[in-house]
Amino acid sequence: MKRCVVLALLAAAVGCGAPRRAPTPAPVPESDAAATLPSAPTETPGPVPAETSDPETDVAQALLLPPAPDLDTLIPSNELAAELRIAADSTADEAALEELEDAAPGGDDSSDDALAPTPVTWDIDVDTYTTHDRVQYYLDFFQGRGRERMGIWLSRMPRYEEMIRSRLQEAGLPGDLVYLALIESGFSNTATSRARAVGMWQFMKGTARGYGLRVDSWVDERRDPYKATDAAVRHLKTLDDRFGSVFMAAAAYNAGAGKVSRGVRRLPDDDDADSLNSDATFFRLYDTKLLRRETKDYVPKLIAAARIAKEPARYGFHLDPVEPPTYDSIVVPTMTGLDVIARLSDTTVACIREMNPQYLRLATPPGAASVVRIPAGRGPATLAAYAELPPSKRITFLEHVVTRGETMGGIAHRYRVSLSLVVGANPRLRGRTLRPGMRLIVPTGGALSTSVARHVANPVEPPASSRSGFHRVRRGETLSGLAAEYGVTVQQIRAWNVLGSAERIRSGQRLRVAPPPGTRARTARLAAAHASARTHTVQRGETLIGLAKRYGVSVQALMDANGLGDADALRAGATLRIPG
Repeated sequence: MKRCVVLALLAAAVGCGAPRRAPTPAPVPESDAAATLPSAPTETPGPVPAETSDPETDVAQALLLPPAPDLDTLIPSNELAAELRIAADSTADEAALEELEDAAPGGDDSSDDALAPTPVTWDIDVDTYTTHDRVQYYLDFFQGRGRERMGIWLSRMPRYEEMIRSRLQEAGLPGDLVYLALIESGFSNTATSRARAVGMWQFMKGTARGYGLRVDSWVDERRDPYKATDAAVRHLKTLDDRFGSVFMAAAAYNAGAGKVSRGVRRLPDDDDADSLNSDATFFRLYDTKLLRRETKDYVPKLIAAARIAKEPARYGFHLDPVEPPTYDSIVVPTMTGLDVIARLSDTTVACIREMNPQYLRLATPPGAASVVRIPAGRGPATLAAYAELPPSKRITFLEHVVTRGETMGGIAHRYRVSLSLVVGANPRLRGRTLRPGMRLIVPTGGALSTSVARHVANPVEPPASSRSGFHRVRRGETLSGLAAEYGVTVQQIRAWNVLGSAERIRSGQRLRVAPPPGTRARTARLAAAHASARTHTVQRGETLIGLAKRYGVSVQALMDANGLGDADALRAGATLRIPG
């Protein structure tokens, strides 16, 4: 193929700065928006250790002895602030979306009949059902308790609205279904629901894979706004063809086609056979107990959001006009660090991560070519710089082979990175004991993944009805897995929830997974101790007092670093953190 860069409109980038030039080509499909790199030397896909004189014979040694890092490939520490800011914003989104999902009728419903009519139109039936009680309730909600986040969500909408509308209309669907993304996620690519649905369109893992999206420990295309939109449009088209109604399709998008079909079959007979294929059918179902409250409220939320989003000034939202930014797309032939791409394209890692939220780690996946979006106008220069880059300089991740007796904390200390980074880079190993021969990814480049960043970001005070700080246990979850997920210790979870040392958790149980009010200072001290800790494997007969003397620390510091209480006994074989 020719060496070229295809420019595409409608980027996902925020905070990337002004591009060096403003290209104006016509939009092209995402599948075409890629450029091939100049041919590179043939190599085995996967993490590449530092360049050596004989890579094939020195690989094993390089995996165990990390090279001195090149400073120009490391992420500047000041960029972590951007990661934390994104994480805090995502946390606030999730809290607001949970409150929206839990919202129940209350107070007086007011009507907007006094507002002057405006000459706007919708291609879904908004006018007929605006006076419905629950539509009015959500109009009040978005203007009241949900006003702040609604304003933020509306400000994000211009990034994606044109792209989503065009793809909906190409499929023969109403363009106003774009507002489903508003009530699903607030147009957030990193939104995660309590049910573990992810991304702008809130796909569950199974549904996403059924529509061809890649979801694994390296890539989650539910977070890719373009690919996820294509999947959502195909899903909505299937539902619309099945039910013959936009509102019924929306209800099925929320609850599943099977549940809605069963509800329709149980409706009393109606003289009008065509009514079963109309939007009115949804409101017949609304007045029954055949749908869950969440699904009943889904369409009223959609109608209320559509009214506000199409005429925001009428409801007191004043938004600055925003043009969808542009981007270049390049293809990297194998695993490449996002920090490396940021350096070559003369931008920040935060910008590259924001434009490519589908990559869960600080690198594209091994063993496959990957499309990466970069700021507009920088494609040719990036391609040229990449062509000159030795393969050993493409990645700042290393692969570590576990040996007998090693722990996550010890490996993190060995490579001089935080334990949280190692845990975040190896999500499939959470809660599992390390075994010799296991392979760990060690992110020596040093950026926080979004999930890890959320646990160290400044806490965002959630609304009173939010479940922030608690976790509802699902089938198969363990205390150790939850501890790793929320960045705390098993002992802390047991203490916060008054669980005995042998007490098991059960599906459906509500657990506190964050410090209760007033304990954050002590938690910060514990986190600092963990971050600087060495490890010690307890031998038979050893005591806390003896170990404290051996390592020159206090007994209390040793207990704090390991979440131990006065009555806890040391067990032979246990791994202790020794605070620095």
